[in-house]
Amino acid sequence: MKTFVLFSFTLFFALGVAQERKLPIDTTVTTQHSVTINGTSINYTATIGTQPVWDELGKPIASLNYTYYTRNNVKDRAARPLLISFNGGPGSGSVWMHLAYTGPRTLKIDDEGYPVQPYGVKENPFSVLDVTDIVFVNPANTGYSRTIPETGDEVDRSKFFGINADIEYLAEWLNTFVTRNNRWRSPKYIVGESYGGPRVMGLSLELQNQ
Repeated sequence: MKTFVLFSFTLFFALGVAQERKLPIDTTVTTQHSVTINGTSINYTATIGTQPVWDELGKPIASLNYTYYTRNNVKDRAARPLLISFNGGPGSGSVWMHLAYTGPRTLKIDDEGYPVQPYGVKENPFSVLDVTDIVFVNPANTGYSRTIPETGDEVDRSKFFGINADIEYLAEWLNTFVTRNNRWRSPKYIVGESYGGPRVMGLSLELQNQ
């Protein structure tokens, strides 16, 4: 059986008919969960999705992957803060802020930071989800975020990969996210570690100016 399966997959790929995997550029998947934070059980909604970055003509030039957590049964969503979270980099997705610090789940690690068995995640009793909703954003070409070629196979890298370009397209993306999720009235906070620190300072100014 093992020989047959190996041969079958080898032949499958050799014939060039392997399934091509693509993420939709604009989609969401929503699930329901619960977690205990500071001794309180909290029900929350997790939304993972992709949202486009558009050029000046309205053409998608990138699709950014994000994970958005909202606490359930909130009476006044407008009064509830929204925390926008980035990792460092450039070249780093939001994985460590997500799975090591502020998210509702963290990796199973020991006191020195090494993975422990059984591998996986556990509840994060120190998550900030009890006091704020959170969106973890993966910048272009990190995590599952990808740039989209504008002509043929070419991507205009100057629109994404530079200090000012990084700030400009992320600010535009965040404006769209806040609009789509009806969070304009919510207090907003932006957090980033390492290079995420300079990024969020620039983003704060760019968003205020817009």
